[in-house]
Formats: sequence, C-alpha cells, structure tokens
Amino acid sequence: MRSLLVLSGGHSYEEEPFDELIHSLGDWDVAHLVHPDAEQAVTNGAADSADALLFYDMAGYTFADGTVASRPPSEEYKAALTRRFAAGKGAVAMHHALAGWADWPEWHQWLGGQFHYQPGSHGPDSGYRHDVTYTAKVLTDHPVTESVPETFPATDELYLCPIDEASVTPLIRAEGFAFASDNFHSAANAVAGAMFSREGWDHPPGSSLVGWEAKALAAPLVYLQFGDGPETYANPHVRQIIANALSYTAGEQK
Repeated sequence: MRSLLVLSGGHSYEEEPFDELIHSLGDWDVAHLVHPDAEQAVTNGAADSADALLFYDMAGYTFADGTVASRPPSEEYKAALTRRFAAGKGAVAMHHALAGWADWPEWHQWLGGQFHYQPGSHGPDSGYRHDVTYTAKVLTDHPVTESVPETFPATDELYLCPIDEASVTPLIRAEGFAFASDNFHSAANAVAGAMFSREGWDHPPGSSLVGWEAKALAAPLVYLQFGDGPETYANPHVRQIIANALSYTAGEQK
C-alpha cells in the first residue's frame, strides 16, 4: 500500500474532521505526526521513505503574552527534506504551512510565498480573513485539477501575503473577493490580542492565487491555501484536488 506522511502542529485545527479528511483521500497507509514529534521523525528519516508527504503544520513559533518568537528547524530536519526533494520526491503543503518555519528562507523559496506574523524587512505583517465565500477558478489543465470543475464554490480563510507568481505554475484563483487590505485583518494585531483588527495596518494588494505548483530542487511542491476547517475539509472538490496533488507529487501522475 502507498504510504502518506502527514505533519501537523503549531496551529490549532479540528482534529476529528481533519483526520476524516486525510483518510478520505485514497488508498494510503497514513502516518500522522504532530510537532515536536514530527520534526524528530523527519530528522530520523520518515520523509525519506514516505511515498507522499503532506504539510499541514505551522512549526517554528512560540506565541505567549501577546508576542511571537520564531526559530528555524534543526539542521538535520533541513537536510532530510533537502534530501527528499533532491531525489525528486515531492510534497503537498496546505493552508497555514505557508507561515511555518519563518526563519528557514529556503522553505519559502521552494513554496513560492510566505505568510508573515510580524512586519520586517519583507514589509508589513500579513493579513487573514475567516469564512470568506468565493468562487475557486481552475486556471489550467493539470494533474492536480483533473476531474475538478472549472469553477466551484468555497468558503474558507484567505491570506493577504507575498506570493511570487513569477516563480510558480498557477493552478487555482479565488474570484469574487478583493485581495486588498480593507478586506483583511492584521496578523500582528491578532498576536497582540486584537483579533479581527486592521487598526494602524496597511498592506499592498496581493495575489488571488489559492493553488499553485512550485519547485523544490528536483521535486514538485504543490501549495493549496484550502484548509481552515471542517467546511473546507468536506468540500468534495477540495478533496479531489488534495487527492490529485498527493498522487501527482508521489510520481503517480504526469
């Protein structure tokens, strides 16, 4: 049976609906690991042997008393993922994985984007907006979008953050919602205790991409912004896209 390694932790989620999702994605022998155990397992070789790898984690942060601290992964963890990608074995990253490992630049170069919890040399902190109802539009024929209608409705959290469209293959856009600061809330304000606030915050207009293929060394790395909670987990088109992406990055589709 094909093996699927799922990494989570660092960001809250509803565990039972997510578990049901990952066991609905096909004939996989699923190993689901949560940080910090997930980091240690990858260090010990778990990612080398897995046929498919799904990142649903947001590792490398400590949130406490209205502040956030970040750290990079261990050198051994970096080496393990670098080894996997250099061998041409790909992965899928979902939702808040775009924020994980803020202090590991190569991870975000591979992903093609980054959600920022704090302002810095990159510019302002990123924006988030829960429960947005939008139209997901498939942009191209691709193994990830096979058997998915050209458009379908979705309700999910969206991000306003830097995405390097020039470095990725766009697959899916969110239509019917403007990616402008007036429609989002500040991540830094949320960390400081002011949820759903944009006071004193501004952000340049951003990309409407919610699905793309990037390249991690010799391997495909598919990012899907879908995944905030049970309504998205249950969307049959989202399930089809995730299942397709896992098979594609495992080398089963061309």
